[in-house]
Amino acid sequence: MPPAPSSTAQHYYVPKGGLPPQSQLITGRAMFTEAFAIIPRGVLSDIVTSALPFWQGARFWVLARPMSGFSETFSQYIVELESGGGSDRPETDPNAEGAIFVVEGQVSIWLDGSEHRMDEGGFCYLPAGADWSIRATVEKGCVFHWIRKRYQTVAGLDAPEAFFANERDIPATPMPQTDGAWATTRFMDPADMRHDMHVTIVTLQPGAVIPFDETHVMEHGLYVLQGKGVYHLNQQWVEVEAGDFMWLRAFCPQACYAGGPEPFRYLLYKDVNRHAQLP
Repeated sequence: MPPAPSSTAQHYYVPKGGLPPQSQLITGRAMFTEAFAIIPRGVLSDIVTSALPFWQGARFWVLARPMSGFSETFSQYIVELESGGGSDRPETDPNAEGAIFVVEGQVSIWLDGSEHRMDEGGFCYLPAGADWSIRATVEKGCVFHWIRKRYQTVAGLDAPEAFFANERDIPATPMPQTDGAWATTRFMDPADMRHDMHVTIVTLQPGAVIPFDETHVMEHGLYVLQGKGVYHLNQQWVEVEAGDFMWLRAFCPQACYAGGPEPFRYLLYKDVNRHAQLP
């Protein structure tokens, strides 16, 4: 079986903001349906950023948030920090766990008094109730994804502890019978039932496919880090590229083809390892 793709070929798309010119056509690729939503990278302009309490030198592109008919289990932000920007009180919800993935620059996270420096490809998991702060530590600032979820406790299971990693140090796991054309980089241990969400990076080589319409209980957030592809979502074909975000509702049928000339890679969120919440 061929080895997983080398990390030296990997890069991460970073939004640059700005504002389209008055000459640009209005019609775009943004879609919002009952089963999925597409936020193309061209939507991530200056005028759609948000601010949050207790953050300095920061702006946020909010890609997903819990609401009726949209994301039910998570929120996801792209966070842009100026040099020295950050927060001493980043999370205001004591029940929210978080995952951070750095796509540009370098950031320091202080957790329980210890500093952890993260550069591009860096990932950390922050359990609910963690005492942490964050600052950009290089002159050009930094950009990272921040995924938040209300942690679902289970009697008899301890909560997972915080951890830090980097994609470069985690071998990608090839999917069965794909000769390495479709592989997954897993930040959480799939066998660890303490985790109620998984964040992974999925890599498809040019021409590789997810060869059937997956239809499953997990809700998805997908941010395209690199390359381009064509997704089949609830009987609609949608073309996506680096910088696009997809939200897929639970049970939304989903399959894809990877385009070229580079690998098609995306950051994937899904909720896992818990009973369905009954009303």
